[in-house]
Amino acid sequence: MKIDRQYPIVTLTDKGSDFIESGNNWVYENEIISFSKEHQNGDIVDVLSRKGKYLGSGFVSDVSKIRVRIFSKNANDIYDEEFFKRRVKYAIDYRLSVLDNIDACRIIFGEADGFPGLTVDKYNDVLVSQITTFGIDIRKDIIFKSLLEIFKEIGVEINALYERNDVNSRSLDGLELYKGYYYHSDDFNTDTKEIIIEENGLKYFVDFVDGQKTGYFLDQKYNRQLVGQIAKGKRVLDCFTHTGSFGLNCIKNGAVKVTSVDISPLAINQSKRNAALNGYEDKIEYVTANVFDFLDSIKKREYDLIILDPPAFTKSRQTIMAAYNGYKRINSEAMRLLGKGGYLVTCSCSHFMSEELFVKMLLEAAKENNFSLKQISYSQQGKDHPIVLNSNQTDYLKFYILQIA
Repeated sequence: MKIDRQYPIVTLTDKGSDFIESGNNWVYENEIISFSKEHQNGDIVDVLSRKGKYLGSGFVSDVSKIRVRIFSKNANDIYDEEFFKRRVKYAIDYRLSVLDNIDACRIIFGEADGFPGLTVDKYNDVLVSQITTFGIDIRKDIIFKSLLEIFKEIGVEINALYERNDVNSRSLDGLELYKGYYYHSDDFNTDTKEIIIEENGLKYFVDFVDGQKTGYFLDQKYNRQLVGQIAKGKRVLDCFTHTGSFGLNCIKNGAVKVTSVDISPLAINQSKRNAALNGYEDKIEYVTANVFDFLDSIKKREYDLIILDPPAFTKSRQTIMAAYNGYKRINSEAMRLLGKGGYLVTCSCSHFMSEELFVKMLLEAAKENNFSLKQISYSQQGKDHPIVLNSNQTDYLKFYILQIA
């Protein structure tokens, strides 16, 4: 295909081209042969194979090891303000189509919505954004303006847009760290740092100023429902509880006992507040402890259901095997404690821990304990975190509900 456009051309090695054509959108610095002309950090570039085949267009970074993040594979696209507004509209329309409501959901999910390095979550009338790429950062005025305009057009009230640009990964792309209000209505109280959302019939405080990521993990909404469905009459151990959401779904659905554990005193305090908000303050036991140590301290068959929702054990390919061993250790211990007939909920939120590798780990852990695993369900992230089948970076959450047999 002949490419005759104003954008600089990046030519890739054969290995780099194969990587993109296999469903990836990241171009690493060691796979670039040449640039056709000078460019600025954050510019849009066209990516071609060594033979001149068009592979996509993306934002270039002169700082990150990921030199180009592809956001379009249509050579006919022109990347003006209208293009980005259409992308925003597509993202909002999608959520309106697939969700019961958009009171608390992810509005823009990075690569899945064609905005690499951009997250926008909606908590009632507050939008919370996080940007980790230079190319998006220099275009945020266009994107944010589009968000506010489109919500106004469809009659959805937005009173504030808060930037959580305090994440360390911004520095990998040469961006400063900060947080603060990008926009707020005249009558919005800018001292506000918390908002109450509702999910699965439960209420939660969301600290969008100081909480992890944008304040709440929205991607497990439907998985929490699934766990609640099997919790009735069971003694439940909720590990890495964070805001207490899995434990709350269990007690709401009839669990006879719930113990929620997290190493963070701040997380435990937030979980207690959420329990009180729903009238369950006397129904759940909260423990501040290292989960590995806590599992070593309890008796076999003390719980009927154990939930393992750890943070990502790996954020790079280089540490996959260390993460594998960590997952195996904790899942093996949970299986041993549950014994035959027990229920294990286990997941990984790391993109680099593939489904195949995660299953291999589970099977090894089961075999070493002389168990089999009966799969009750397998799921991934919620529909507001869509998986694009030809974009491997959008597929990250693996979530299993199993019975030990």
